[in-house]
Amino acid sequence: MGLLEKLDLSPRLDKEEYEKRVLRGQRRFLQLRLALGGQLGGGKIGPGILVILEGPDAAGKGGAIKLMVNHLDPRHYSVVSYGAPSREEKDHHFLWRFYKELPGLGQMAVFDRSWYGRVLVERIEGFCSRDEWRRAYKSIVDFEESLCLESNILVKMYMHISDDEQLARFNSRAADPLKHWKLTDEDWRNREKNREYERAADEMFARTNHKFAPWDIIAGEQKRYARVAALETLIKRVEEGMERWGVPVPPESAALGK
Repeated sequence: MGLLEKLDLSPRLDKEEYEKRVLRGQRRFLQLRLALGGQLGGGKIGPGILVILEGPDAAGKGGAIKLMVNHLDPRHYSVVSYGAPSREEKDHHFLWRFYKELPGLGQMAVFDRSWYGRVLVERIEGFCSRDEWRRAYKSIVDFEESLCLESNILVKMYMHISDDEQLARFNSRAADPLKHWKLTDEDWRNREKNREYERAADEMFARTNHKFAPWDIIAGEQKRYARVAALETLIKRVEEGMERWGVPVPPESAALGK
């Protein structure tokens, strides 16, 4: 049984607890972000923050990203969404197209999907050969370890939902003219391959989990819980990264005005 099959999707938060934890988490993350950007403490710039979110369609990646960044100054982060590579991008190594969006020291970027497309959608849909996606695991780990040693704190999250919840969200999008653009024929077609994607994701976790950037799997069945869990996971991993880099982690009491 794989990790996704064993994942408990039952956690829920009521509105009061959600709002309490959102406020606390956003204030804490803002504090960490400012510290790494040289805006708090001694003014020394720390490593950049790179957040990667993966998961099935409608798993809540967009909502989690909003919660992570909507309290930050927009000058202090970027959000990049990746789809199918262009013709030019296909002519290069599969990691090439991600380089220009990587955050530098003191910066932050969030990737809505990433180089893991090589071992997920490109693997399942046959957009690359078996040899190519099998080689990609080592290429990815080597690349990530280099990033984490030289410039970044890397946080990787996979948000997961059940087939039933995905169907409910698809139907909701289809009925809402302001959200209909999010839904494509390919999204509906991919539902038939959910088990294949889960098996590929489980292999991805096993082959690309490493000490500098472990995978965190987020139960996304309830949006409130998933968003808070993603935010709190981000905080935890950034604090760990700061310690690894030798950057002082400010006490949380300062962020809460105590």
